[in-house]
Amino acid sequence: MTNDQAVRLLTDALHQVAPEADPSRIDPEGLLQEELDLDSIDFLNLVNEIGERAGIDIPEREYPNLATFRGFVAFLATASAGT
Repeated sequence: MTNDQAVRLLTDALHQVAPEADPSRIDPEGLLQEELDLDSIDFLNLVNEIGERAGIDIPEREYPNLATFRGFVAFLATASAGT
């Protein structure tokens, strides 16, 4: 998966989990949960939604890497390369 594809996937999943979120206003280095006012359940729903859409397993040990928009995109590009 390219970075552009990962951005689209994450943006689409964000609309599903947090429809009021405006991804264009997200600081790529800011913490997603703070940027979008997501609680821990919303974050887990986002991770599960992404995992299903991308067809990848996202282990809990990777969650710190998913804390920012940029980190999430980088993870997706790397993880999907191995599938």
